[in-house]
Amino acid sequence: MIKHIFFDLDHTIWDFDRNAQETLHELYTHYELQKLGLTSAEDFITTYTENNHLLWAQYHVGTITKETLRSERFKKTFIQLGVSPELVPQQFEEDYVNLTPTRTNLFEGSEKVLAYLQKKYTLHIISNGFKESTLTKMDRSGLNPYFKNVIISEDVGVNKPDKAIFEYALDKASAEKHESVMIGDSVEADIRGAQAYGIKAIYFNPLNKEKPEDVEWQITHLEELLLHF
Repeated sequence: MIKHIFFDLDHTIWDFDRNAQETLHELYTHYELQKLGLTSAEDFITTYTENNHLLWAQYHVGTITKETLRSERFKKTFIQLGVSPELVPQQFEEDYVNLTPTRTNLFEGSEKVLAYLQKKYTLHIISNGFKESTLTKMDRSGLNPYFKNVIISEDVGVNKPDKAIFEYALDKASAEKHESVMIGDSVEADIRGAQAYGIKAIYFNPLNKEKPEDVEWQITHLEELLLHF
């Protein structure tokens, strides 16, 4: 019987891409990036999103550091779009990091689903996000009341999919493997990480990407959880 549900935050409950897009549109205008030759905010955002996702995938498995991720994602984006490195606004990354976590867009159905699940289960967050940003997102989006524990990889010292972070999370929750389930959008970090540790996992797949064979359980909308729990 499931008693504890562990959620990923970014791209699962907190709509990372939508929140990032809002911030980038604001910064595009603020920094007048069209004067640097970036004539399309959409192209800028698309290129950044691709770079950011690739760098986060590397960060998840420990091949790059937080500092590298933050220093490279906009640098790569501007250079790919033909902007010389010396013309890149120095405060751009800092402004992005400060503004984005204050956005409050959640995936559709998040609050309804969390309110329902909270009545029947103990809910927790396990996030590879950076500590300060994660805490700001939780606070500004009104998510804290739903969750007993917020486990952040920076505090633990390892990222998902490392088994150690799942072990830490279950220990902190006083939960057993057989009574726990992990829900997240990353096949590698959330699903394979949880399954390798020995707990059930549900793949949140809102874009309906092809499901890998080793993923046993997926949903494309959070409200599907109302049918399973």
